[in-house]
Amino acid sequence: MPDASDILDAPPTRAALATAARRRWTREEFERATRLGLFRPEERLELIGGEVVRKMSPQESRHATGISLAEEALRRAFPSGHVVRVQLPLALGTHSEPEPDVCVVAGAIRDFEDDHPATAVLVVEVADTSLRDDRTVKAGLYAQAGIAEYWVVDLVGRAVDIHRDPVPMVDQPFGHHYRSVARHSEGATVSPLAAPEAAIPVAELLPTPRRGG
Repeated sequence: MPDASDILDAPPTRAALATAARRRWTREEFERATRLGLFRPEERLELIGGEVVRKMSPQESRHATGISLAEEALRRAFPSGHVVRVQLPLALGTHSEPEPDVCVVAGAIRDFEDDHPATAVLVVEVADTSLRDDRTVKAGLYAQAGIAEYWVVDLVGRAVDIHRDPVPMVDQPFGHHYRSVARHSEGATVSPLAAPEAAIPVAELLPTPRRGG
């Protein structure tokens, strides 16, 4: 029978390595690692369900344009008492710190000097190659956090998918999704739940169509 020193010196088994690989990061650990410079400065990372995930990089010009258009439209749409944040963290529980392309939070800029906002009245992701994940993983994450409204600006399909009414759904990522998902084409006009008097043409959220298609 091996003694204790033999066990300690033995290489880890595949099962042990798999278990270690599945260990989830907390937001506190993720932020501390960032402060200590354990990630390269050029890396664009976010914490999703305890996993450190690389965001799309480099960012294509049309994706960047879509983010800027959404930011501009939402700054016009929301009254004072709200902050429009672009690619900044949301503190969603212990194990998630996503950086949505655009989000709107209640309050003032200085309210978040000591911690990131823990919720938002609206979250927007601008999608091209990320469309599938934005519709599933991100939707499940935001629904689990109780975000009342989530928009996916589909650059390829030239439409906006509006998600509302977050509910538990056991077959979805994070066990949640949205009961209502409505697709609005570029000829439509949409209004956020938290700013119902605002009317935003979907076309204003989309880059100019490419020539020839």
